[in-house]
Amino acid sequence: MSPIKWAILAAFVASTVYVHLRGRVRLGFWRQLSDHSTFMAPINCFMYLFSKIPSTPYLPVDRFPELKVLQDNWQAIRVEGEKLYDTGDIKASDKYNDAGFNSFFKTGWKRFYLKWYDEAHPSAAELCPVTTALLRDIPSVKAAMFAALPPGARLVRHRDPFAGSLRYHLGLATPNDDRCFIDVDGQRYSWRDGEPVMFDETYLHYAENTTDRNRIILFCDIERPLWLLPATWLNRFVSRYLIGAAAAPNREGDRTGGINKAFGYIQQVRLWGKRVKAKNRTLYYLLKWALFLALLAIFVLV
Repeated sequence: MSPIKWAILAAFVASTVYVHLRGRVRLGFWRQLSDHSTFMAPINCFMYLFSKIPSTPYLPVDRFPELKVLQDNWQAIRVEGEKLYDTGDIKASDKYNDAGFNSFFKTGWKRFYLKWYDEAHPSAAELCPVTTALLRDIPSVKAAMFAALPPGARLVRHRDPFAGSLRYHLGLATPNDDRCFIDVDGQRYSWRDGEPVMFDETYLHYAENTTDRNRIILFCDIERPLWLLPATWLNRFVSRYLIGAAAAPNREGDRTGGINKAFGYIQQVRLWGKRVKAKNRTLYYLLKWALFLALLAIFVLV
């Protein structure tokens, strides 16, 4: 293997180890190897290296003064969010066209996209004129949605794939109860109406609502501030062409990104894998690791 390939492999391994050890809460070793955070580790470590924001699970919202207008208008935003929930527009996808959040739907989580690394969806501009107008004037907001966590719903522990953004939640209609919470790297936060929270979604986190009331929030991806302009350019390139390819529609006429256009076919393979796993776990893991080893062999030999 050439020195260049050795260097690439070493950088990949080192960045994966860093991502795995980052924070107090960690995945198991074998689970980490197959997690998407492993495949994104080199890019994410680049983002951490040049980040202007400290490497902590929660971040002070006042570091992002442009977001104050959202908190100032939270009641008007809530009106639009509650109306969407009442009409059934905040919902799980009824097709395999939302790869990024597909696994959350089966545990009760629901969403309505306002924008996804692009302009507002036509459905959002039509149904949420106040919220989309506010978001349009904040360039650092790269993606936004209304997200619901109904009574009994939960999100499994996970990392989001890309460190080029930070996560902003604004409580709109919440239980105002500590039993409805998000846990980021072992630290809990309970949503409250009209109150924002900012966190780094590349730390392991999960959420639960064990109350008898619904929770609706405004959920935004905020561009991570970086020290060097070339680093910012790279962040925006990856955001636009890779993360943006995961755009999912609310209704017909909304944009569907390339990843989600392919997801329907990929999901058939995943479902086949789940059937194999249900019948023979040993065979499933043999096939899974054979695939990873084959990809590594291709990298080494080509």
